[in-house]
Amino acid sequence: MLRRHFPKKAGERVVWPLVCWTIATVLAVPVLAIFWSVTQDSDGIWEHLAATVLSDYVSNTLVLSAGVGFGTLLIGVTTAWLVTTCRFPLSRILRWALVLPLAIPTYLSAYALTDLFQFSGPVQSWLREVSGWERQDYWFPEVRSLPGAIVILTLGLYPYVYLAASAGFASQSAAVTEVSRTLGVGFWGRLFRVTLPLARPSIFAGLILVLMETLAEFGAVDYCAVDTFSTGIYRTWMSRGSHTAAAQLSVCLLCVAGLLYVTELLARRSARFHHATQRTRAADPTRLRFGHGCLAVLLCLAPILAGFVFPVGRFIMLSIESGDARASELLGDLISNSLLVGVLAVGATVTTGFLLSCLRRRTQSVATAIAVQIAGMGYAIPGGVIAIGVLGPVWFLEDGLLALIERYTDWTPGLFLSGTLVAVLVGYQVRFLAVPLNVIGAGFARIPPAMDHAARTLGSSSVGVLRRVHLPLLGSSLVSAALLVFVDVLKELPATLILRPFDFDTLSVRVYHLASDERLAEASTSALAIVAVGLVPVVLLTRILEGHRSENSPVSSWNRTS
Repeated sequence: MLRRHFPKKAGERVVWPLVCWTIATVLAVPVLAIFWSVTQDSDGIWEHLAATVLSDYVSNTLVLSAGVGFGTLLIGVTTAWLVTTCRFPLSRILRWALVLPLAIPTYLSAYALTDLFQFSGPVQSWLREVSGWERQDYWFPEVRSLPGAIVILTLGLYPYVYLAASAGFASQSAAVTEVSRTLGVGFWGRLFRVTLPLARPSIFAGLILVLMETLAEFGAVDYCAVDTFSTGIYRTWMSRGSHTAAAQLSVCLLCVAGLLYVTELLARRSARFHHATQRTRAADPTRLRFGHGCLAVLLCLAPILAGFVFPVGRFIMLSIESGDARASELLGDLISNSLLVGVLAVGATVTTGFLLSCLRRRTQSVATAIAVQIAGMGYAIPGGVIAIGVLGPVWFLEDGLLALIERYTDWTPGLFLSGTLVAVLVGYQVRFLAVPLNVIGAGFARIPPAMDHAARTLGSSSVGVLRRVHLPLLGSSLVSAALLVFVDVLKELPATLILRPFDFDTLSVRVYHLASDERLAEASTSALAIVAVGLVPVVLLTRILEGHRSENSPVSSWNRTS
């Protein structure tokens, strides 16, 4: 009813959706450029790929996605249920420690775990020394293989499912548990018939995110010698020098990513529930007996040890034993470059995400909502695919501007787009804009529209409402979005490799080049720097999430309705 007293101006109904659609169109250009490549001639390279390796790309990508999806569900849901609904020794510490593998990029885990468990590594060397066996006397699983890649990605990506499932379990009302107990439903019955179904929307959202990350993974699967779409796109562009064939290969992966994106949107609309009242009491955790508590500790410690402690410990040992002789010379520049692109990307994506979220709340129109969804679809697209899509439009725009500048002036600016950080930041904007859109959008959803109407009743303008009402209430959402984008940018490898300017190396690029040359000891120093830089935002993020959970606000409310 209050809305009638504050009608929108006629111009706003046109201008704001137009602004949203302009931003969405610009961000969709790289994707459209990839689809346009289907009509171009690749000089026979696409035909060669289709006849030789395309079937391997398809089968390996499907098996990898299925294996990682199952593994992350098993670990993420089990650990989330234990630390959220049960009390046992170290449960409070394990609750935040289970997020630590997020601080390590999966390609770093691949480097460390491969070195740890390979034939010449410390584990097998110790095994032969203790047992007296020779190589032919025992069997040991090969880490650099498809099963090895599945295990490595599972250990690195399960926190996405863990965080989502934890929010789903924590948001459930004690009344549901009490009613099911009154109806005679036993412990396991409540788990499988009540608790898990209620948390299913959150769990499914985390699983979709894992599958998207698996499709986008490059460094770990490349090091494990597994041919997937992501590695094939990079090799086609870098080794064969065919931008067209790489883009055509990207179309296949885009179709799979698009299917996941549509599936997530449909799941968000169909799988949702609400409590009848906001005064909900969380269920009291079940205190486990000593034996069960010890088993729960072991189950929660295992992924932390394998996904964080072992890789970090191996890098520390390698760094102490030899390390990078040029660390003192290069580490400062590598860290500053990584922080530079991270901060610039955070500023660009969070600002754009905040603007689009504000316009979506202000207009409340279907056109604006569709534009925001289009702008955020890049998270479902692998970084290598986005990089290939960005290059074409950037080259086209750069050539046109260069011709225009040289025609009317004597100045030749050079490669001022593709040869600078502009192309990198455009790629990051397309890739990671969905993160602030989701987080900030969830923050806006917690602010009742009545607060906006009350502020306007008191004479505040739209800017005043934004400054005095929205910004103070969105503080934690903005910080969370910034931290998530920073961690994602720090870990992003294929887009950085393809789009970076000449002679501009970040920590991830340095580690990749050294590890590709089997110089893992030298790569250990930069790898530890990545972990150290990435650990800070991850710890801050877990503290924010814990605060939300204790207040029963942002994360829980978002997952209940998503």
